[in-house]
Amino acid sequence: MSAEVPLLSVRGLKKYFPVHKGVLSKVVGQVKAVDDVSFDLAHGETLGLVGESGCGKTTAGRSILRLLKPTAGQVDFEGQDVTAAGREELRRLRQKMQIIFQDPYASLNPRMSVMDIVGEGMRVHGLVKGRNALEQAVRDLLEKVRLDPGYVNRYPHEFSGGQRQRIGIARALSLRPKFIVCDEAVSALDVSIQAQVINLLMDLRDEMGLAFLFVAHDLSVVRHISHRVAVMYLGKIVELCETRELFHRPMHPYTKALLSAVPKAEPGKKSERIILQGDVPSPLNPPPGCAFHTRCPVVMDHCKTEEPPVRDVGNGHTFVCHLED
Repeated sequence: MSAEVPLLSVRGLKKYFPVHKGVLSKVVGQVKAVDDVSFDLAHGETLGLVGESGCGKTTAGRSILRLLKPTAGQVDFEGQDVTAAGREELRRLRQKMQIIFQDPYASLNPRMSVMDIVGEGMRVHGLVKGRNALEQAVRDLLEKVRLDPGYVNRYPHEFSGGQRQRIGIARALSLRPKFIVCDEAVSALDVSIQAQVINLLMDLRDEMGLAFLFVAHDLSVVRHISHRVAVMYLGKIVELCETRELFHRPMHPYTKALLSAVPKAEPGKKSERIILQGDVPSPLNPPPGCAFHTRCPVVMDHCKTEEPPVRDVGNGHTFVCHLED
């Protein structure tokens, strides 16, 4: 990982979805899916983005790629502002920024062969000339993701879920990107297949110098693949630090609750389970003050009215809370 200029820099990213009502579709509110998210990502680094379902992880990843247009904020990729890029600029940026989708069954067109699915991007961007060269490039990519190159003329229904996800990975690699958003890339797979795909992604990262934003809810998977972890709650990042630091020294009450639910591999080693009361508040009407105060086991009076400060405990470890430790 480079300690110099980051590959990706996200500052104040917001994505609000308007809520319409009535015959005239009047806007009556805003769903604050992503609310002021900031982080940097270095070359070759994997940042895990974790949190409960509905916290804004997927929306953040898609907003960074401009698959969703951000409401506010800035996303710099190699010094270029993605949020302000025009159509042609964005087209060039898309070669370097790719995504692996969650559902390997829905993300592949059932009417297209593997040759067309993996080769389409290379053909559209003119990276390979001629049918024979394109077929060879697709065969090479299949081999890279550990699939039989002879599968080029098969269709998605002929593959298992794990094989389909490898085809999705090959498609993402076809444009020779530098940054890939892995949107719950292994959550739909069996546990044994998850391990194979995670190891494949790590090998590809090391071999090709890729940077990943690894969106997930499984902390044990994130621990295995990520260099750093950002914990999201109700559209905001509440804690960010190196992976080892997060698992050994969590600071935010929400992070502690998440980690208490992770099964322990050591026999006889038990930790107290932190049970959070109530449901996650609606992003349509988030609570005032600290967004977590409605479920926090150590809530104080001023948590209900005052925005918590960002605290830095050193070594790049930050968390957002009124508690100092």
